[in-house]
Amino acid sequence: MIPYGRQDISPADISAVLEVLNSDYLTQGPMVPLFEQTVSSYCGAGHAVAVNSATSALHIACMAFDLGPGDWLWTSPITFVASANCGLYCGAQVDFVDIDPRTYNMCVEKLAAKLVAAEKQGRLPAVVVPVHFSGQSCDMEAIHRLSRQYGFKVIEDASHAIGAIYKGEPVGNCRYSDITVFSFHPVKIVTTGEGGMALTNDPELADRMLRHRSHGITSEQEQMHARPADEIWNYQQIRMGYNYRMTDIQAALGVSQMQRLIPFIERRRLIAARYDREFADLPLQTPWQHSDGNSSYHLYAIQLQIDALRKTQIQVYEELRAAGILVNLHYIPVYRQPYYEKMGFGQGYCPNAERYYKQALSLPMYSAMTDEQQGLVIATVRQVLA
Repeated sequence: MIPYGRQDISPADISAVLEVLNSDYLTQGPMVPLFEQTVSSYCGAGHAVAVNSATSALHIACMAFDLGPGDWLWTSPITFVASANCGLYCGAQVDFVDIDPRTYNMCVEKLAAKLVAAEKQGRLPAVVVPVHFSGQSCDMEAIHRLSRQYGFKVIEDASHAIGAIYKGEPVGNCRYSDITVFSFHPVKIVTTGEGGMALTNDPELADRMLRHRSHGITSEQEQMHARPADEIWNYQQIRMGYNYRMTDIQAALGVSQMQRLIPFIERRRLIAARYDREFADLPLQTPWQHSDGNSSYHLYAIQLQIDALRKTQIQVYEELRAAGILVNLHYIPVYRQPYYEKMGFGQGYCPNAERYYKQALSLPMYSAMTDEQQGLVIATVRQVLA
């Protein structure tokens, strides 16, 4: 069986975790700040807040903006549900902006048109969450310009995109956003088992997110409220927060994994280039790369040219999986999920996203995949599509 994605764990990774297990701190020790510094330095961001998942990172990012009832959060429909759910956690309402049919990212033209209409209706978003699908950056410079014009905050959902490049710089530097979020789930490029991180250049946002990740508690004297001098107050809860902390065990794995980020990305790009060459004559569309950046290739998502095939998308999906090629589908449009349909969303709400969904498959893509394994994937795809 060849999965669509998997972790790449080295002896050095295992050694790093064992060192923490033999130390005095399993959590709230020195490794989490080191991991935060490692990622923020690589990306060129001023601050980083590590948490137990990218979903938690999205949530505390929204909380840092005081997103709440009466507010709107907009995101892409082609993403994992967490990109939208983070708005609902805060009591806000959620809407979706259709995708660009080439990049599968949020379409800037659709966003601009939707903003014009929303301004007339008095329903402008407080937060927009562009998603860097499969590791390719959205057109962040254009989205940033719109944020200045219409007054919304930008949270980059870069869960797929650590190691990606946009306009010659690393994704995560927050040049065109307020906050960037990474995921370290096992199928992602770098893993901490479960984990996530929020990066920002704004020290106030960073401090708010630090409080939100740990019960809203502070031990900083300058942040604490006055209390009687004869009482011990070595911590105070000053805002609402959650237990979203990352452990030192996870952070140690992350620090070790970051040492191989560049080789991971280089290997993924080689795998993608080989897929591109081998599939050039098949009735499918390979991923398109915008000249503004360089994808980190968390996913390799193809679109089947159904009209040229004698098989349906479901048939291709089932035949590949039956042959041991565990392809997946990223993603079902979020608004098609039953929970969101109850809010009034329906089929056809974002036409580009719907067309993509009905033709897409994600092929195996992970740095530890061997040439032989990729060769088997290629041969099987060719056979199934013949």
